[in-house]
Amino acid sequence: MSKLEQLLQELCPDGVEYLTIKDIAKDIYRGTGIKRDQVTAKGIPCVRYGEIYTTYGIWFEQCVSHTFLEYIKSPKYFEHGDILFAITGEKVEDIAKSTVYVGYEKCLAGGDIVVVKHNQNPKYISYALSTSDARKQKSAGKVKSKVVHSSVSAIEVLRIPLPPLEVQREIVRILDNFTELTAELTAELTARKKQYEYYRDLLLAFDANTRFERLGNTCYMKSGKAVSSVKISVEPSEHTPYKCFGGNGVRGFVADASHYGEFPIIGRQGALCGNVNYATGNFYATEHAVVVESKGAYLQRFLYYLLISMNLNQYKSQGAQPGLAVGNLENLIAPVPSLDVQKSIVSILDRFDALCNDLTIGLPAEIEARQKQYEYYRDKLLAFEEAG
Repeated sequence: MSKLEQLLQELCPDGVEYLTIKDIAKDIYRGTGIKRDQVTAKGIPCVRYGEIYTTYGIWFEQCVSHTFLEYIKSPKYFEHGDILFAITGEKVEDIAKSTVYVGYEKCLAGGDIVVVKHNQNPKYISYALSTSDARKQKSAGKVKSKVVHSSVSAIEVLRIPLPPLEVQREIVRILDNFTELTAELTAELTARKKQYEYYRDLLLAFDANTRFERLGNTCYMKSGKAVSSVKISVEPSEHTPYKCFGGNGVRGFVADASHYGEFPIIGRQGALCGNVNYATGNFYATEHAVVVESKGAYLQRFLYYLLISMNLNQYKSQGAQPGLAVGNLENLIAPVPSLDVQKSIVSILDRFDALCNDLTIGLPAEIEARQKQYEYYRDKLLAFEEAG
Protein backbone atom coordinates (compact mmCIF):
# COMPACT_ATOMS: atom_id res chain seq x y z
CA MET A 1 0.00 0.00 0.00
CA SER A 2 1.41 3.42 -0.97
CA LYS A 3 1.79 6.27 1.51
CA LEU A 4 -1.06 8.13 -0.20
CA GLU A 5 -3.40 5.13 0.08
CA GLN A 6 -2.52 4.78 3.77
CA LEU A 7 -3.26 8.45 4.40
CA LEU A 8 -6.58 8.28 2.56
CA GLN A 9 -7.61 5.15 4.44
CA GLU A 10 -6.59 6.65 7.76
CA LEU A 11 -7.75 10.26 7.38
CA CYS A 12 -10.73 10.12 5.03
CA PRO A 13 -12.06 6.55 4.80
CA ASP A 14 -15.56 7.81 3.92
CA GLY A 15 -14.46 10.02 1.04
CA VAL A 16 -13.23 13.56 0.52
CA GLU A 17 -15.20 16.76 0.94
CA TYR A 18 -15.67 18.93 -2.18
CA LEU A 19 -15.75 22.69 -1.60
CA THR A 20 -16.05 25.82 -3.72
CA ILE A 21 -13.36 28.48 -3.94
CA LYS A 22 -15.71 30.78 -2.01
CA ASP A 23 -15.76 28.21 0.83
CA ILE A 24 -11.96 28.02 0.87
CA ALA A 25 -11.12 31.71 0.37
CA LYS A 26 -10.15 34.00 3.24
CA ASP A 27 -10.32 36.87 0.75
CA ILE A 28 -10.89 37.22 -2.99
CA TYR A 29 -10.41 40.36 -5.07
CA ARG A 30 -9.35 41.73 -8.45
CA GLY A 31 -6.02 43.34 -9.27
CA THR A 32 -5.43 46.81 -10.72
CA GLY A 33 -4.43 47.51 -14.32
CA ILE A 34 -0.71 47.72 -15.12
CA LYS A 35 -0.08 49.02 -18.65
CA ARG A 36 2.64 47.62 -20.88
CA ASP A 37 4.56 50.91 -20.79
CA GLN A 38 4.46 50.86 -16.97
CA VAL A 39 6.48 47.64 -16.80
CA THR A 40 10.05 48.29 -15.70
CA ALA A 41 13.28 46.32 -15.20
CA LYS A 42 13.37 47.20 -11.48
CA GLY A 43 10.86 48.19 -8.83
CA ILE A 44 8.00 46.26 -7.23
CA PRO A 45 7.48 42.74 -8.66
CA CYS A 46 4.19 42.43 -10.54
CA VAL A 47 2.18 40.04 -12.70
CA ARG A 48 0.09 41.05 -15.71
CA TYR A 49 -2.73 38.66 -16.64
CA GLY A 50 -1.23 37.59 -19.99
CA GLU A 51 1.88 36.29 -18.21
CA ILE A 52 -0.25 33.68 -16.43
CA TYR A 53 -0.92 32.13 -19.85
CA THR A 54 2.54 32.57 -21.36
CA THR A 55 5.07 32.50 -18.52
CA TYR A 56 3.92 30.81 -15.32
CA GLY A 57 3.06 27.16 -14.66
CA ILE A 58 1.44 25.55 -11.61
CA TRP A 59 3.59 27.70 -9.33
CA PHE A 60 6.27 30.38 -9.53
CA GLU A 61 8.78 31.95 -7.14
CA GLN A 62 9.74 35.17 -8.93
CA CYS A 63 7.94 37.70 -11.12
CA VAL A 64 9.34 38.41 -14.58
CA SER A 65 7.96 41.97 -14.53
CA HIS A 66 8.30 44.98 -12.23
CA THR A 67 6.75 48.41 -11.97
CA PHE A 68 6.88 51.53 -9.79
CA LEU A 69 4.23 52.19 -7.16
CA GLU A 70 3.64 55.75 -8.37
CA TYR A 71 2.23 54.33 -11.63
CA ILE A 72 -0.56 52.46 -9.83
CA LYS A 73 -3.49 54.43 -8.35
CA SER A 74 -5.06 51.64 -6.28
CA PRO A 75 -2.42 48.90 -5.85
CA LYS A 76 -3.61 45.38 -5.12
CA TYR A 77 -1.02 43.03 -3.63
CA PHE A 78 -0.53 39.28 -3.50
CA GLU A 79 1.77 37.29 -1.22
CA HIS A 80 3.15 33.81 -0.58
CA GLY A 81 0.56 31.09 -1.23
CA ASP A 82 -1.99 33.26 -3.03
CA ILE A 83 -3.70 31.85 -6.14
CA LEU A 84 -3.86 34.07 -9.23
CA PHE A 85 -6.50 33.62 -11.95
CA ALA A 86 -6.39 35.28 -15.39
CA ILE A 87 -10.02 36.20 -16.13
CA THR A 88 -9.47 37.51 -19.67
CA GLY A 89 -8.11 35.37 -22.48
CA GLU A 90 -8.32 34.36 -26.12
CA LYS A 91 -9.49 30.75 -25.74
CA VAL A 92 -12.53 29.34 -23.97
CA GLU A 93 -10.61 26.20 -22.98
CA ASP A 94 -7.83 28.23 -21.32
CA ILE A 95 -9.89 30.91 -19.59
CA ALA A 96 -9.25 31.43 -15.85
CA LYS A 97 -5.91 29.65 -15.97
CA SER A 98 -4.41 29.83 -12.50
CA THR A 99 -1.01 29.75 -10.84
CA VAL A 100 0.22 30.01 -7.26
CA TYR A 101 2.92 32.32 -5.96
CA VAL A 102 5.39 30.56 -3.63
CA GLY A 103 7.93 33.37 -3.36
CA TYR A 104 8.22 35.70 -0.38
CA GLU A 105 8.25 39.24 -1.80
CA LYS A 106 5.09 41.31 -1.74
CA CYS A 107 3.93 41.70 -5.36
CA LEU A 108 1.34 43.66 -7.36
CA ALA A 109 -1.54 41.99 -9.22
CA GLY A 110 -2.41 43.51 -12.60
CA GLY A 111 -5.85 44.09 -14.04
CA ASP A 112 -7.98 41.09 -15.09
CA ILE A 113 -6.33 39.01 -12.36
CA VAL A 114 -8.33 37.59 -9.46
CA VAL A 115 -6.36 36.93 -6.25
CA VAL A 116 -7.53 34.25 -3.80
CA LYS A 117 -6.12 34.00 -0.26
CA HIS A 118 -6.63 30.74 1.66
CA ASN A 119 -5.23 28.41 4.36
CA GLN A 120 -4.73 25.26 2.28
CA ASN A 121 -1.59 23.84 0.66
CA PRO A 122 -1.13 26.36 -2.18
CA LYS A 123 0.43 23.95 -4.67
CA TYR A 124 -2.34 21.42 -4.03
CA ILE A 125 -5.02 24.02 -4.79
CA SER A 126 -3.18 25.00 -7.97
CA TYR A 127 -2.90 21.38 -9.12
CA ALA A 128 -6.59 20.79 -8.35
CA LEU A 129 -7.51 23.86 -10.40
CA SER A 130 -5.57 22.55 -13.43
CA THR A 131 -7.40 19.22 -13.81
CA SER A 132 -9.64 18.43 -16.76
CA ASP A 133 -12.70 18.72 -14.51
CA ALA A 134 -11.67 22.16 -13.22
CA ARG A 135 -10.99 23.41 -16.74
CA LYS A 136 -14.46 22.27 -17.82
CA GLN A 137 -15.97 24.21 -14.93
CA LYS A 138 -13.96 27.32 -15.87
CA SER A 139 -15.07 27.23 -19.52
CA ALA A 140 -18.71 26.31 -18.86
CA GLY A 141 -21.07 28.82 -20.47
CA LYS A 142 -18.26 30.86 -22.04
CA VAL A 143 -18.72 31.98 -25.64
CA LYS A 144 -15.97 31.74 -28.24
CA SER A 145 -14.97 35.21 -29.44
CA LYS A 146 -11.85 37.34 -29.91
CA VAL A 147 -11.77 37.96 -26.14
CA VAL A 148 -13.17 35.55 -23.52
CA HIS A 149 -14.02 36.79 -20.02
CA SER A 150 -14.56 35.23 -16.62
CA SER A 151 -15.37 36.95 -13.31
CA VAL A 152 -14.98 36.81 -9.54
CA SER A 153 -18.40 35.19 -9.21
CA ALA A 154 -17.44 32.50 -11.75
CA ILE A 155 -14.21 31.81 -9.84
CA GLU A 156 -16.05 31.57 -6.51
CA VAL A 157 -18.24 28.65 -7.62
CA LEU A 158 -15.39 26.45 -8.89
CA ARG A 159 -15.59 23.21 -6.94
CA ILE A 160 -12.55 21.09 -6.02
CA PRO A 161 -11.81 18.17 -3.67
CA LEU A 162 -10.26 19.22 -0.36
CA PRO A 163 -8.67 16.32 1.58
CA PRO A 164 -6.75 16.89 4.85
CA LEU A 165 -3.48 18.82 4.62
CA GLU A 166 -1.36 15.65 5.04
CA VAL A 167 -3.01 14.18 1.94
CA GLN A 168 -2.59 17.46 0.06
CA ARG A 169 1.15 17.47 0.83
CA GLU A 170 1.63 13.90 -0.38
CA ILE A 171 -0.20 14.60 -3.66
CA VAL A 172 1.94 17.70 -4.17
CA ARG A 173 5.09 15.63 -3.59
CA ILE A 174 4.03 13.09 -6.23
CA LEU A 175 3.00 15.67 -8.82
CA ASP A 176 6.05 17.85 -8.20
CA ASN A 177 8.22 14.83 -9.13
CA PHE A 178 6.36 14.55 -12.45
CA THR A 179 6.68 18.26 -13.24
CA GLU A 180 10.35 18.34 -12.18
CA LEU A 181 11.23 15.58 -14.66
CA THR A 182 9.38 17.42 -17.42
CA ALA A 183 11.07 20.70 -16.46
CA GLU A 184 14.52 19.08 -16.76
CA LEU A 185 13.72 17.82 -20.26
CA THR A 186 12.26 21.19 -21.23
CA ALA A 187 15.41 22.98 -20.03
CA GLU A 188 17.52 20.65 -22.16
CA LEU A 189 15.29 21.29 -25.16
CA THR A 190 15.51 25.06 -24.57
CA ALA A 191 19.31 24.82 -24.62
CA ARG A 192 19.14 22.84 -27.85
CA LYS A 193 16.84 25.44 -29.43
CA LYS A 194 19.27 28.22 -28.51
CA GLN A 195 22.04 26.24 -30.16
CA TYR A 196 19.85 25.78 -33.24
CA GLU A 197 19.05 29.50 -33.40
CA TYR A 198 22.76 30.34 -33.11
CA TYR A 199 23.70 28.09 -36.05
CA ARG A 200 20.66 29.22 -38.06
CA ASP A 201 21.65 32.88 -37.71
CA LEU A 202 25.27 31.99 -38.51
CA LEU A 203 24.24 30.16 -41.69
CA LEU A 204 22.03 33.05 -42.74
CA ALA A 205 24.62 35.79 -42.14
CA PHE A 206 25.92 36.64 -45.62
CA ASP A 207 28.76 39.00 -46.48
CA ALA A 208 29.00 41.75 -49.10
CA ASN A 209 29.80 39.21 -51.82
CA THR A 210 26.18 38.08 -51.74
CA ARG A 211 23.50 39.94 -53.68
CA PHE A 212 21.00 41.89 -51.55
CA GLU A 213 17.53 42.94 -52.73
CA ARG A 214 14.29 44.46 -51.46
CA LEU A 215 11.86 41.73 -50.46
CA GLY A 216 9.33 43.45 -52.71
CA ASN A 217 11.60 42.76 -55.70
CA THR A 218 12.03 39.06 -54.91
CA CYS A 219 8.69 38.11 -53.33
CA TYR A 220 4.95 38.54 -53.64
CA MET A 221 3.42 39.60 -50.32
CA LYS A 222 -0.32 39.71 -49.86
CA SER A 223 -2.63 39.72 -46.85
CA GLY A 224 -5.46 37.22 -46.65
CA LYS A 225 -9.18 37.88 -46.17
CA ALA A 226 -11.30 38.25 -43.05
CA VAL A 227 -13.23 35.25 -41.74
CA SER A 228 -15.99 35.34 -39.14
CA SER A 229 -14.80 34.08 -35.75
CA VAL A 230 -17.98 31.99 -35.40
CA LYS A 231 -16.81 29.95 -38.40
CA ILE A 232 -13.47 29.11 -36.78
CA SER A 233 -13.37 25.95 -34.67
CA VAL A 234 -10.76 25.22 -32.02
CA GLU A 235 -10.09 21.67 -33.22
CA PRO A 236 -10.00 20.23 -36.76
CA SER A 237 -13.06 18.22 -37.77
CA GLU A 238 -14.67 16.67 -40.82
CA HIS A 239 -16.45 19.99 -41.45
CA THR A 240 -13.51 22.31 -40.52
CA PRO A 241 -10.33 20.53 -41.71
CA TYR A 242 -8.15 23.48 -42.78
CA LYS A 243 -5.77 25.52 -40.64
CA CYS A 244 -6.64 29.21 -40.37
CA PHE A 245 -3.67 31.57 -39.94
CA GLY A 246 -4.09 34.96 -38.25
CA GLY A 247 -1.90 37.55 -36.59
CA ASN A 248 -0.43 35.19 -33.99
CA GLY A 249 -0.18 31.99 -36.03
CA VAL A 250 -2.87 29.32 -36.22
CA ARG A 251 -6.21 30.76 -35.01
CA GLY A 252 -8.14 27.52 -35.48
CA PHE A 253 -9.72 25.52 -38.29
CA VAL A 254 -12.19 26.43 -41.03
CA ALA A 255 -14.36 24.73 -43.65
CA ASP A 256 -12.84 26.33 -46.77
CA ALA A 257 -9.26 27.01 -47.84
CA SER A 258 -8.02 30.23 -49.44
CA HIS A 259 -4.61 28.91 -50.54
CA TYR A 260 -2.88 25.72 -51.57
CA GLY A 261 0.87 25.04 -51.63
CA GLU A 262 3.87 25.78 -49.43
CA PHE A 263 4.20 29.33 -48.12
CA PRO A 264 5.85 31.28 -45.31
CA ILE A 265 3.17 33.26 -43.47
CA ILE A 266 3.90 36.42 -41.47
CA GLY A 267 1.56 37.50 -38.68
CA ARG A 268 0.96 41.22 -39.10
CA GLN A 269 -1.31 42.22 -36.21
CA GLY A 270 -0.88 42.35 -32.43
CA ALA A 271 2.02 42.38 -29.97
CA LEU A 272 3.40 39.12 -31.41
CA CYS A 273 3.26 40.30 -35.03
CA GLY A 274 6.27 39.34 -37.11
CA ASN A 275 5.96 35.68 -36.19
CA VAL A 276 6.61 33.41 -39.16
CA ASN A 277 4.85 30.10 -39.82
CA TYR A 278 5.11 27.65 -42.70
CA ALA A 279 1.87 26.45 -44.28
CA THR A 280 1.59 23.40 -46.51
CA GLY A 281 -1.35 22.01 -48.47
CA ASN A 282 -4.75 23.69 -48.13
CA PHE A 283 -5.08 26.51 -45.59
CA TYR A 284 -6.85 29.82 -44.94
CA ALA A 285 -5.07 33.16 -44.38
CA THR A 286 -6.95 36.00 -42.67
CA GLU A 287 -6.41 39.73 -43.22
CA HIS A 288 -3.92 39.63 -40.32
CA ALA A 289 -1.63 37.14 -42.09
CA VAL A 290 0.72 37.92 -44.97
CA VAL A 291 1.29 35.07 -47.44
CA VAL A 292 4.78 35.24 -48.97
CA GLU A 293 5.70 33.70 -52.33
CA SER A 294 9.10 33.80 -54.03
CA LYS A 295 9.24 35.25 -57.55
CA GLY A 296 11.99 32.72 -58.30
CA ALA A 297 14.92 34.09 -56.34
CA TYR A 298 14.23 31.93 -53.27
CA LEU A 299 13.25 28.40 -52.36
CA GLN A 300 10.07 28.72 -50.28
CA ARG A 301 11.55 26.78 -47.37
CA PHE A 302 14.72 28.92 -47.39
CA LEU A 303 12.55 32.04 -47.43
CA TYR A 304 10.80 30.77 -44.29
CA TYR A 305 14.09 30.43 -42.39
CA LEU A 306 15.34 33.77 -43.72
CA LEU A 307 12.23 35.63 -42.53
CA ILE A 308 12.51 34.07 -39.06
CA SER A 309 16.12 35.20 -38.77
CA MET A 310 15.16 38.80 -39.63
CA ASN A 311 13.25 39.28 -36.33
CA LEU A 312 10.36 41.06 -38.05
CA ASN A 313 8.68 42.02 -34.77
CA GLN A 314 11.23 44.84 -34.38
CA TYR A 315 9.59 46.66 -37.33
CA LYS A 316 6.07 46.75 -35.85
CA SER A 317 4.23 50.03 -35.40
CA GLN A 318 3.84 51.43 -31.90
CA GLY A 319 0.48 51.90 -30.21
CA ALA A 320 -2.41 50.01 -28.68
CA GLN A 321 -2.65 47.71 -31.73
CA PRO A 322 0.89 47.10 -33.07
CA GLY A 323 1.05 45.96 -36.69
CA LEU A 324 3.25 45.38 -39.72
CA ALA A 325 2.38 47.11 -42.99
CA VAL A 326 2.92 45.01 -46.12
CA GLY A 327 4.62 48.00 -47.78
CA ASN A 328 7.17 48.20 -44.96
CA LEU A 329 7.88 44.48 -45.22
CA GLU A 330 8.45 44.82 -48.96
CA ASN A 331 11.06 47.51 -48.35
CA LEU A 332 13.24 45.33 -46.11
CA ILE A 333 16.59 44.37 -47.63
CA ALA A 334 17.53 40.66 -47.60
CA PRO A 335 20.38 38.50 -48.99
CA VAL A 336 19.75 36.41 -52.12
CA PRO A 337 22.28 33.54 -52.20
CA SER A 338 22.35 31.02 -55.04
CA LEU A 339 19.67 28.30 -55.10
CA ASP A 340 22.36 25.65 -54.48
CA VAL A 341 23.48 27.44 -51.32
CA GLN A 342 19.85 27.80 -50.25
CA LYS A 343 19.22 24.08 -50.79
CA SER A 344 22.24 23.16 -48.65
CA ILE A 345 21.17 25.50 -45.82
CA VAL A 346 17.59 24.19 -45.89
CA SER A 347 18.86 20.62 -45.59
CA ILE A 348 20.85 21.50 -42.45
CA LEU A 349 18.15 23.63 -40.81
CA ASP A 350 15.38 21.12 -41.51
CA ARG A 351 17.31 18.51 -39.55
CA PHE A 352 17.87 20.94 -36.68
CA ASP A 353 14.21 21.97 -36.77
CA ALA A 354 13.02 18.37 -36.57
CA LEU A 355 15.25 17.65 -33.56
CA CYS A 356 13.88 20.72 -31.74
CA ASN A 357 10.21 20.70 -32.75
CA ASP A 358 9.09 17.38 -34.21
CA LEU A 359 6.71 15.77 -31.70
CA THR A 360 7.40 12.31 -33.14
CA ILE A 361 11.15 12.19 -32.40
CA GLY A 362 13.70 12.95 -29.67
CA LEU A 363 13.15 15.33 -26.77
CA PRO A 364 9.89 16.89 -28.02
CA ALA A 365 8.35 13.42 -28.24
CA GLU A 366 9.58 12.49 -24.76
CA ILE A 367 8.29 15.76 -23.27
CA GLU A 368 4.92 15.23 -24.95
CA ALA A 369 4.71 11.67 -23.57
CA ARG A 370 5.66 12.77 -20.05
CA GLN A 371 3.14 15.63 -20.16
CA LYS A 372 0.34 13.23 -21.09
CA GLN A 373 1.47 10.84 -18.36
CA TYR A 374 1.48 13.67 -15.81
CA GLU A 375 -1.99 14.87 -16.85
CA TYR A 376 -3.36 11.32 -16.59
CA TYR A 377 -2.00 10.75 -13.07
CA ARG A 378 -2.89 14.28 -11.95
CA ASP A 379 -6.53 13.78 -12.92
CA LYS A 380 -6.53 10.29 -11.39
CA LEU A 381 -4.96 11.41 -8.10
CA LEU A 382 -7.40 14.30 -7.76
CA ALA A 383 -10.56 12.33 -8.52
CA PHE A 384 -11.74 11.36 -5.04
CA GLU A 385 -14.89 9.63 -3.89
CA GLU A 386 -16.99 12.42 -2.46
CA ALA A 387 -17.82 12.22 1.22
CA GLY A 388 -21.49 11.74 1.95
